[in-house]
Amino acid sequence: MSATEFVVARHVETVWNREGRIQGHMDSPLTLEGIAQAKALANRLRGSQFDLLVSSDLGRASATARYIAAETGLAVVLDARLRERHYGIFQGMTRAEAQAAHPEIYRRYSEEDIAFAIPGGESTQACFERSIGCLEELAVYRPGQRILVVTHGGVVDGLYRHTTGLPHVGSRVFTMVNGSLNEFLFERGTWHLKSWADIAHLAGNPLDDV
Repeated sequence: MSATEFVVARHVETVWNREGRIQGHMDSPLTLEGIAQAKALANRLRGSQFDLLVSSDLGRASATARYIAAETGLAVVLDARLRERHYGIFQGMTRAEAQAAHPEIYRRYSEEDIAFAIPGGESTQACFERSIGCLEELAVYRPGQRILVVTHGGVVDGLYRHTTGLPHVGSRVFTMVNGSLNEFLFERGTWHLKSWADIAHLAGNPLDDV
């Protein structure tokens, strides 16, 4: 079976990214910097050949995907399985606010148990399983194709860790900025990393994952 190539973009900057707020399944508008990033990302991808453009259905990802669609002519296919982790009662808060409001739950969260689900939300493991299930389903049904994916930091983080053999919890030692491009291959049931954190199209200092 031919390898399926994935070019995975993290959505561009939002107001809550800038404020350091936990977004999860909630949304905030793109900042002016985010709009500039989306235009630069779309311009970078113009002329590239893709068989499919698929995006998380959350607003910040789908908005990023629409800029890309306008330049590439691709239709945007939305898939809720590519959503960010649901952070339950922490959503809309900064981490300091979440810790102050829910100290015991935040302590459990900080222990980085892959199976711990924040009340009202989901675990790291659940987020990974639904997102990797989506991507591997695409790979199986579209062998040999090149697929552009627009998604979130948590999904990209999980895919990177899975591909490189890193634990799914623990301090992140790799960059993962808004508007970055990351390339993976899926071949014979195995993921391979082609390139990571490509931001050649971006100006300034894009935010690392927050």
